[in-house]
Amino acid sequence: MYDTRNEKNKLREKYKRIREALSSTEKQRLDEKICSRFLSLVTYRFADTVLMYAPIKGEINVDPIAVAALKAGKRVAYPRCIPEKSEMFFHYINSLDDLKDGYYSIREPDENAPVFDPTAVKSREECVCIIPALVYDKQGYRIGYGKGYYDRYLSHFKGTKAGIVYGSCIEDSIVHGRYDLTVDFIVSERGVNIIK
Repeated sequence: MYDTRNEKNKLREKYKRIREALSSTEKQRLDEKICSRFLSLVTYRFADTVLMYAPIKGEINVDPIAVAALKAGKRVAYPRCIPEKSEMFFHYINSLDDLKDGYYSIREPDENAPVFDPTAVKSREECVCIIPALVYDKQGYRIGYGKGYYDRYLSHFKGTKAGIVYGSCIEDSIVHGRYDLTVDFIVSERGVNIIK
């Protein structure tokens, strides 16, 4: 019997090491290029709302996207995790200063901030969600940290799903389970991969 969980854990460790091997200068260069690519996309330009993530150590720093989106008058929301229920909700922010350290030492919005309602999205163009991962494959599958927050949340999300990852962290194919979801496209410093 194929051990999906064990294989995913091996890939997690492999791609954590790849990210850790980047020098701070190289990481900053790649992060800036990825953010620039995302901000040039038509998908971003036409979206009213951008769902972000607050990067932790090793993750791509997408804060410049949030700053640009707020400046452009878009609505920006960040996730807030409820570990005891294994749930995640996105709350709107007005500034990155609204984010404070929360669970897992990840910056989160205040629990009283207005909540984004994924069921209110009428078309894919209205909202784009930026989804982090340790590794993506060319079919749009991802491996994150294994908590399942994004897979549960995105099962009800009708907007556009954008994967963000370093080009060195894209595989031809990775193991995935029956509940794993794909993104609509992947942005790396090398370009944009549209998922068919």
